[in-house]
Amino acid sequence: MKYFTVAEANALLPTLEPIMKQLLARRARASRLAQQMGHLLGDYRSNVGAAELSILTQDFVAIERMLEKIRAYGVVIKDVNAGLLDFLSQRNGRDVYLCWRYGEDRVAHYHELHTGFAGRQEID
Repeated sequence: MKYFTVAEANALLPTLEPIMKQLLARRARASRLAQQMGHLLGDYRSNVGAAELSILTQDFVAIERMLEKIRAYGVVIKDVNAGLLDFLSQRNGRDVYLCWRYGEDRVAHYHELHTGFAGRQEID
């Protein structure tokens, strides 16, 4: 696992933010399409070559690629739906996660490894 300083995590945001923007948009579209085509997805005899299913499959592939791209930086994806990313760090000699949510302008919070988003605290 890679450890980040606050400065390193913030320096990575200009790279991660556009990926997250695209990821959230693709995820929203895939979710919408999956709901609209639920009857086709559950029927193994359906026409799996339908254009809508092809688009959905392409979205799933693109989403997985974006997730892998984010993970390749050593970042932990906590919640795709909320756009939550964690950066492993050390604070006062213990491991913590620096926490960022899509839409925030910088990494300004951290939480203990076991508390998650609900335990977020501001970085001094």
